[in-house]
Amino acid sequence: MTITAQREQDLLSSVPTGLLIGGEWRDASNGKTFDVEDPATGKTLLSIADASPEDGKAALDAAVAAQDEWAKTAPRERGEILRRAFELVTERADDFALLMTMEMGKPLAEARGEVIYGAEFLRWFSEEAVRMSGRYSTAPDGKSRILVNKKPVGPCLLITPWNFPLAMATRKIAPAVAAGCTMVLKPANLTPLTSLLFAKVLEEAGLPKGVLNIVSTTSAGDVTGPLIKDSRLRKLSFTGSTPVGRRLLADASENVLRTSMELGGNAPFLVFEDADLDKAVDGAMAAKLRNMGEACTAANRFIVHESVAAEFAEKLAARMKDVTPGRGTEDSSKLGPLIDGKSRDSVHSLVKDAVDDGARLLSGGEPLDGPGYFYPATVLADVPSKSRILQEEIFGPVAPIVTFSNEDDAVRLANNTEYGLVAYVFTRDLNRGLRMGERLDTGMLGLNAGVISNAAAPFGGVKQSGLGREGGYEGIEEYLYTQYVGIADPTAS
Repeated sequence: MTITAQREQDLLSSVPTGLLIGGEWRDASNGKTFDVEDPATGKTLLSIADASPEDGKAALDAAVAAQDEWAKTAPRERGEILRRAFELVTERADDFALLMTMEMGKPLAEARGEVIYGAEFLRWFSEEAVRMSGRYSTAPDGKSRILVNKKPVGPCLLITPWNFPLAMATRKIAPAVAAGCTMVLKPANLTPLTSLLFAKVLEEAGLPKGVLNIVSTTSAGDVTGPLIKDSRLRKLSFTGSTPVGRRLLADASENVLRTSMELGGNAPFLVFEDADLDKAVDGAMAAKLRNMGEACTAANRFIVHESVAAEFAEKLAARMKDVTPGRGTEDSSKLGPLIDGKSRDSVHSLVKDAVDDGARLLSGGEPLDGPGYFYPATVLADVPSKSRILQEEIFGPVAPIVTFSNEDDAVRLANNTEYGLVAYVFTRDLNRGLRMGERLDTGMLGLNAGVISNAAAPFGGVKQSGLGREGGYEGIEEYLYTQYVGIADPTAS
């Protein structure tokens, strides 16, 4: 389908450009704006309000003012708002997909997939809103009764990244709405437009004023720092890099905030000697190139049995060479740009270091000329164990391959990282696959699958990949606290 310039302009004209505070769209108090760029062309899409610290405080004021009434709202009503939002996002799937492609770069087909995935959090938590439950029981000694309630934690600060503009917002906002929490959302300044359009949809779905407030800003620390130190804030949910997550955790400790941290990854992709190599390559393409490799779940290290490593590398390189870079709105594009020049330079630096260390370049390896921040799909074989590319999160379309000789060796290599978000294992041996689940230090495992994210499943990691879970039955618990009420024996005279 051809996307015309007029279609793009019409969509951009429907996106709010202000801050959402207390149900009102307003300019930044300092009058400042910033430009949102198309990473495929370098051109400005829109200029939007650039929030000040005073705007951040006003947003929290609005969330605090709305909290008590929102917490009293019937769970069914909260669920119905989310269900209407799910239907509206689904109806406007083409708009959301195109907007994400324009501000983030991913091909339209991928963007449409994110709309489906992101919308599912709205549907899932619309159903979970009415399933929050406590318990009532007799104490073991029979002398009292135990009543356990689940209550909303209160006003939340939600900080989302740039790489999945819709899904990262819905998987935080939806459980907060379901639980009865008000929010201040700070979207990434590289991709705020999708969040702004989504907020407009939530208004249409009937979300009351002040429940969701949005402050887009280029001064994240200045705006969010005071909110984290404000005793009225009760929860912080952040998705982003581990170094930033560490700093936020330190700040959050001052007020002992409830925290959810979905941080970095260094995902191992294990291919055993008995794997179906064609399926393993399919899985590798999905796990590596989803979102141009700009995903915390992206396969970062390909750990392949020495007996099949050469064949796997050859097959993967052949597939990667066929991947066509281009602006995501082009039908031929299978690989969009990286988000900015800094990211492209970082990816290329890792590739150059690996080649200098002795790795063999099988495909790609050089930034592409022209407008936009494009980097080709790249495969590196025989990567030395000391290379930076095996230690750092690549966040780009680059697949470094190392070999192993036995299962213990594979586990050692896979676990040799400070991260533990997700791992991928390809083997025909089910017992081995289950054994890998026991032995790998990871919060999630893809067994013969390259993409496993699902709104009905708990998403999160271990070690320095974060705290807490998003999605699944566990997701709403992050926005609830447990209250125990001890009741005197009602049968006592």
